[in-house]
Amino acid sequence: MGMNVPSNRRGGRRAPMAEINVTPFVDVMLVLLIIFMVTAPLLVTGVPVRLPESRASALEADKKPTIVSIDPDGTVFVNDDPVSDDALPDRLNALRAGLTQEEQVFLRADAALDYGRVMRVMGELNRAGLDRVALVTTGVGMGGSSPSIARSANDE
Repeated sequence: MGMNVPSNRRGGRRAPMAEINVTPFVDVMLVLLIIFMVTAPLLVTGVPVRLPESRASALEADKKPTIVSIDPDGTVFVNDDPVSDDALPDRLNALRAGLTQEEQVFLRADAALDYGRVMRVMGELNRAGLDRVALVTTGVGMGGSSPSIARSANDE
């Protein structure tokens, strides 16, 4: 009943459609945009840490920084590699030897951690001569998805 049968009135031929329908293209682009928006924050970190919130503004980083992370169990990671408490001073001394004076170290610590645990790691960073330490937090108005950097007192 709803078949496309050529009509005898117009010579039996239909004119080709000269319009391009962009609706499917827009639909695909919106789906891809949503997928990238959801997966991009997940690709930023290697160690799962729930960062505390802060009103500090985000800093721009030109190259990949050195990141020291402390997970909820208190395990310390240097660039996604777990480091024991006994080996931490040696690892930080070796790290200091490989960094230039302008390079920063970012410290990421889980919000549920004991303040003393974070301060012990910061003390080891200071003892190793790593004075340019920035604390990584999530922005208050950002819903906890975008990390920002709080400058340390030694950064001024």
